[in-house]
Amino acid sequence: MKGKAYVLGNNIDTDQIIPAEHLVYSIDDEQESKKYGHFALSGVPMSQAGLPEGSTPFIEGDDWQSDFSIIIGGSNFGCGSSREHAPFALMKAGVVAIVAESYARIFYRNSVDGGFVIPYESADKINDKISTGDNLELDLEFNVLRNLTREEVYHLKPLGEALPIIEAGGLFNYARLSGMIS
Repeated sequence: MKGKAYVLGNNIDTDQIIPAEHLVYSIDDEQESKKYGHFALSGVPMSQAGLPEGSTPFIEGDDWQSDFSIIIGGSNFGCGSSREHAPFALMKAGVVAIVAESYARIFYRNSVDGGFVIPYESADKINDKISTGDNLELDLEFNVLRNLTREEVYHLKPLGEALPIIEAGGLFNYARLSGMIS
């Protein structure tokens, strides 16, 4: 999968991913759920996103989908409250994967269990090697991230037992496909 990078720092919490005041929209209503995409990452100060003031925001204007589909984060991505809305908001905004040094456990599980985004862990710190807007290619088969802009390759930790759940589109789909539930 290919996409543009949006680079963030360490300790990006769920309130920064989707601020609490925007948790009022229905996730089941297709039109209303677009608000989650519109407000995704609206709580992240530009300095924490590694972007100077006045830089391109994650979401432009009244849009609900971002030009950036791969988020690069530092350590402890998704810390804070356990809200499932955080990975859902990123998915609605068009994010397909996050590559971070480490995750808050609940954010990681919500991402996988809901089938919202692919949460990859990088083998090394990479949010200081990639710039927002770089063109990336994520290779799930070989667990590598290629920076097509800089012609660099970064190794990722295998997804392990989470991979079949991710491929099935979430925990409930996995349980249905594997015969655990009907």
